[in-house]
Amino acid sequence: MLTSKQRAYLRSMANNYDTIYQIGKGGISDMMVTQLDATLEARELIKLRTLDMCDYGPREAGEILAERLGADLVAVTGTRFILYRESKKKKRIELP
Repeated sequence: MLTSKQRAYLRSMANNYDTIYQIGKGGISDMMVTQLDATLEARELIKLRTLDMCDYGPREAGEILAERLGADLVAVTGTRFILYRESKKKKRIELP
């Protein structure tokens, strides 16, 4: 569980990040979860987006993915959301 100070720090870091995944009408598949798992292990912090045709809203999609990936939902802004999970092998981000 992240503190509000840690969330603010991660949100500020994610401002410079590009959105690397989009969730569309296909929804959240097992293949997507596998890819996101590998991406979180490599990057620790990722920004995702839900498209208009998605069955889920951004908060709902973020909560589902966070639960399935064992990650933390950092923030939801508009159609975008940020996920964080500490890497087991390549820790890059030092939280305050």
